[in-house]
Amino acid sequence: MLSTEAPLLSVADLTSAYGRIEALHGLSLHVGAREIVALVGGNGAGKTTLLRALSGVQPVTGGRVSFEGADITRASPHARVRAGIAQVPEGRQIFTPLAIEDNLRLGAYLRKDKEIVDDLERVYALFPVLKERRRNPAGGLSGGQQQMLAIGRALMSRPKLLLLDEPSMGLAPVLVDQVFEIIARLRDTDDVTIFLVEQNAFAALSIADRGYVIETGEIAMSGPGKELLTDDRVREAYLGV
Repeated sequence: MLSTEAPLLSVADLTSAYGRIEALHGLSLHVGAREIVALVGGNGAGKTTLLRALSGVQPVTGGRVSFEGADITRASPHARVRAGIAQVPEGRQIFTPLAIEDNLRLGAYLRKDKEIVDDLERVYALFPVLKERRRNPAGGLSGGQQQMLAIGRALMSRPKLLLLDEPSMGLAPVLVDQVFEIIARLRDTDDVTIFLVEQNAFAALSIADRGYVIETGEIAMSGPGKELLTDDRVREAYLGV
């Protein structure tokens, strides 16, 4: 669903460093409303650093991040959540001793409205296994179910933009397909805009409206997802073809 509106998220000339080591070198990209945009690249390319910078937990040393036209470059993480940005972190990072439903409710910790129960039911409709086991400790879930829980927890903040960091990590192929089907459904049925970073370039670009390829902290290529899938450079570098 290619957007013709002004970008929901815009990143311009972004730089970020770990000490003296610069990880992002003047990176620019944009994400339109109701798009799925994928960022693919190898280990150490800067994918997670970018997501952490977008969430406000990784300091930036230059450039600008805009969300809905407002400059959020120096905004705190909780201010970004209030603005409508939620991240599903690499490795899920759920609270394993807590009940599944308690994990979900933590995603709504900044909300004061009366519709949290309704949103719980929406998450349960997406992930019925979570409802069946909602009183059980989250640590008893499989890897795929924990990924569903992490996505559901992020959805409880009612995000306009969902940031997904390596959602296929550690999952069996059949579960990867299931998770990516759910990601596509979120865009199509819930109007959630999705920015996805992934090593599994085939899975990510297959559902993406647009994609970017990142190499050593810089955007090396960009284009419609399906065009990148058939690009010989992408196929050789990331698809093993």
